[in-house]
Amino acid sequence: MPIYAYRCADCGFEKEHLQKMSDAPLTDCPSCGKPTYAKQLTAAGFQLKGSGWYATDFKGGTSTAAASKPAAESDSGGACGGNCACH
Repeated sequence: MPIYAYRCADCGFEKEHLQKMSDAPLTDCPSCGKPTYAKQLTAAGFQLKGSGWYATDFKGGTSTAAASKPAAESDSGGACGGNCACH
């Protein structure tokens, strides 16, 4: 779920809210109660859930895909013969 930053135009209250993309935008300020609470344009925000996905997917410099290719395929350049953008 995305994290949205909101700010009240009246009182200046700011807060981030975790909302579904399908949820309606918040309009009433939790601080002053006026309907001037609006989303702010911010850098993309996201939350990483779970444990260690990065340790197995993006860690280190060697690729397991290159190590697991059959010898015939890696010598010839694969099914494309090495004449494509995938090499």
